[in-house]
Amino acid sequence: MLRIAVPNKGSLAETAAEMLSEAGYTGRRDSKDLHIIDPQNEVEFFYLRPKDIATYVGSGALDVGITGRDLLLDARMPGAREIEALGFAGSTFRFAAPTGTLTEVEHLEGKRIATSYPGLVDAFLDERGIAVDLVPLDGAVESAVRLGVADAVADVVETGTTLRQAGLEVFGPPILRSEAVLIAGPSDVPGTDTLLRRLRGVLVARQYVLVDYDLPADLVDQAVAIAPGIESPTISPLRDPGWVAVRVMAPRKGVNNVMDALYAIGARAILVTAIHNARL
Repeated sequence: MLRIAVPNKGSLAETAAEMLSEAGYTGRRDSKDLHIIDPQNEVEFFYLRPKDIATYVGSGALDVGITGRDLLLDARMPGAREIEALGFAGSTFRFAAPTGTLTEVEHLEGKRIATSYPGLVDAFLDERGIAVDLVPLDGAVESAVRLGVADAVADVVETGTTLRQAGLEVFGPPILRSEAVLIAGPSDVPGTDTLLRRLRGVLVARQYVLVDYDLPADLVDQAVAIAPGIESPTISPLRDPGWVAVRVMAPRKGVNNVMDALYAIGARAILVTAIHNARL
């Protein structure tokens, strides 16, 4: 039975649970449940703190898990490895310092850096040969400079508003672009491939839609140039020999532009349908 670690709370938890449900798995109904067995799919779910998931999976105590790439790298567990990006919970990690004080990563040499991700930051700076004094904090690191415990911070940056309010500005390249990922332990475990295929099917369903339309047969090449699909559109004859029916997968984002372009060349009866799951 495949043992899967799932975030029990935080920004990762809700979407991870939704993906697993869309993939056909039965998860917990009560947020207090920490262990659920899904006998039909031969999996066990263990609901854990997101920061701990890489440790459990990397040690081999659990087989696979969903966590953040940032948390995986921060844990520095040799046995834990990313096997698939899951397309949600995106974030960017940056350095920030009082406005006008530091402009390059090299300027951090010998400085005190406050962060909630010391393993991640240490690895980034080690690769560049920059020695610093890390100040581990559990959240709200932007106050560290004002309170005199650090010269700069390393933290998640979305709009930068919180940092600017603290008198800080970002500098240097991103430390990491993170998102939710599926991770596995040191050994390949039966059932992992099935889980991976199902999650990929959910990702496809979230990113694509089906577009159906009727079109004069002599305009097929123009239509395919507008919406080529993942592999190739399905083209079927209609009763009128001068017309065909076309079905194609198109990216969900921008599909209205695709519909407008198809209509402009002569397509009619254009329909868009959601995809609930897929296997490609």
